[in-house]
Amino acid sequence: MSRGCAGRQIPQGTPLGDDFHLYDTTLVDGARREGVAYSVKDRLEVARLLDNLGVGYIEGGRPGATPQDIEFFRRAGSGELELRHAALVAAGTVGEPGRKAEDDPQVRALLDAQTPVVTLAVPADRRHIERVQGIDVAEQAEAVGDTVRFLTSEGRRVFLAAQHFFDGYEHDRDAALRVLTAGVEAGADVAVLCDTNGGQLPGWLSEIVQEVVFRTGFRIGVHCRDDAGCAVANTIAAVQAGAMHVRCAANGYGERVGNPDLFTVIGNLATKLELPVLPQGGLAELTRTSQAVAEIANVGPEIHRPYVGSAAFTAPTTVDPTMHSHVDPAAFGNTARTLVAATVGRVSIELKAAEYGLDLPVSPEVLDRVASRIKDMEAGGWSFEAADASLELLLRKEVGENVAPYDALSYRVLLARRPDGSVGSEATVLLAIGGAEAHGSADGSGPVEALDAALRQALAPHLAWLGDVQLVDYKVRTLTAGAEAVTRVSITSRDAGGEWTTVGTHPSVVEASMLALTDALAYKQLREREVIIVGGW
Repeated sequence: MSRGCAGRQIPQGTPLGDDFHLYDTTLVDGARREGVAYSVKDRLEVARLLDNLGVGYIEGGRPGATPQDIEFFRRAGSGELELRHAALVAAGTVGEPGRKAEDDPQVRALLDAQTPVVTLAVPADRRHIERVQGIDVAEQAEAVGDTVRFLTSEGRRVFLAAQHFFDGYEHDRDAALRVLTAGVEAGADVAVLCDTNGGQLPGWLSEIVQEVVFRTGFRIGVHCRDDAGCAVANTIAAVQAGAMHVRCAANGYGERVGNPDLFTVIGNLATKLELPVLPQGGLAELTRTSQAVAEIANVGPEIHRPYVGSAAFTAPTTVDPTMHSHVDPAAFGNTARTLVAATVGRVSIELKAAEYGLDLPVSPEVLDRVASRIKDMEAGGWSFEAADASLELLLRKEVGENVAPYDALSYRVLLARRPDGSVGSEATVLLAIGGAEAHGSADGSGPVEALDAALRQALAPHLAWLGDVQLVDYKVRTLTAGAEAVTRVSITSRDAGGEWTTVGTHPSVVEASMLALTDALAYKQLREREVIIVGGW
């Protein structure tokens, strides 16, 4: 078995093609995540992202199940969804026992979707077949065979998803294998073993996969769940045991606690098992694709995700950052970051400054002064570990740069309870910018929204880029108790080039918010490289 190592080059070769299947279910199983609701337009966009990444199969929906499913397959089939790498898959169930598949409306709906591949879900646990389906294993096997034969005769490639397989195999091996055999002998190309309840551990699952591969000789796939926190580990273990088809979802989305994370599985297959599962250049799209899918799903980015999270390659200060990275982050479109925390020292400051392209004076006195200031601020409640933008601005001030787009001379925020019972805020700001004064006044549902709107009103005539900046996340944390409690506010902003986080700390949550908002715009100014010199911070 190959082993990954720090900074290693990811092997590039001819993609495995049909020898290995990377199957994505973000639009079906992944869409069952609580809080996720894709529109048809969203589905089409996610499918394009996954195709651009290079996955082999994209499960698009269940034809006929909902109006959205019907509309998605109609628009996909009309040419609106052009796939370069992936095959679109329609998902459904086998025909009703006792009825010919060709007469079953659900099976007909799968044909009407006009996809080259169809996935059929079927219970493989005798208890489920008998207690839930109300039939015996022989009847289930007959329905599986009839449905697969009909779909393959109509030119469809069929994947059989054996639900509850692992639990069923442990209860009655012969019954579970009988369902698989009925499908494969009728023409199913892959027998997918599903850990539907997500309760398997890697050793248990690996043993069963290896045994099934040996006993049947079928092309075996797996669909794991993360209920026991082992979805990715189980998927990789299954591949090592002989599975050649894996089902995943972007960012691990899915019902309950989710599916194997597509991007983590790809990263592990590519780096640890050296399987070229994506086309040339695909790995470098991993981080961007993860972020884009999260944006469409309206789910905040999970910074601690392996390979693609913004914290995936952070490390404490070290002269050699590769000592804390098991692979090269650039291979996945990600970057390494150095953490600066309360234990900051000279080396931390030098490395962090170099990361920002800053030439800090090498004088021990200067470095000690900067480190001491950061330590004092951390002791007062500031935290720069997740606020690189504020840290960079702080370091730039130490080398004499001033990129603040304005100087906040004064501001006022009022809260008002309206006659209808609602509570709103009004903010007024007075700023100095470019040698002149600028005023702004605006309402908002809360003080931060009002402050942001007032700042934008005052600055709009002066900063052409202001409309590009969006405030996408706002977090408040109370650090100490009592009337003089210290509050830390972090704000995440975004423009077309990406996101950045700033921080403000103060006993007043409004002042903490103002500090973080000011840094957010100052950092955008830095990105624009249109430095406006003002009278101070």
